[in-house]
Amino acid sequence: MKKIFVVGLLFGSLFANAQAYKGKGDQKFQVGANIQDHATGITLFYDRGIGENMSIGVQTVYLLSVDGDASKFEDEFDIKARFSANIGNVLKLPAEMDIYPGLNLGLRNFGAHAGVRYFFSEGFGLFSEVGFPIASYNNDPIGYEKLNNQFQFSIGASFNL
Repeated sequence: MKKIFVVGLLFGSLFANAQAYKGKGDQKFQVGANIQDHATGITLFYDRGIGENMSIGVQTVYLLSVDGDASKFEDEFDIKARFSANIGNVLKLPAEMDIYPGLNLGLRNFGAHAGVRYFFSEGFGLFSEVGFPIASYNNDPIGYEKLNNQFQFSIGASFNL
């Protein structure tokens, strides 16, 4: 019984100091799955806090599975500069949780994203995010041009650096 209590106490302490966004200087790395119409892949994020509720960063996506077999590397790859408003504390959410809407500028479009992250410990959490184009560089994308240029859903792990 003592062992169970000690393990429970140690496990519970992992949750005590978790904080999803700390403000200026905060750094996050996220890795996860990217899911979009006719394709799935991997996504990587890096965000750095530049103010109490603002962060900038970069996101890259590489699609590993695309319906059909004629897609090229340039169809499957995207990189975006990001700006996010980290509003978890504004909404008075627990410190472990953050909601972050934002804008991004990528190789295929100008778009928006909205996500949520929850930290279980000081260094590890989970995230979920949606992204969509606001203005595409190609007014009428067809076929593989729609990849990384449409509604996307991402889910994965988030790490404090």
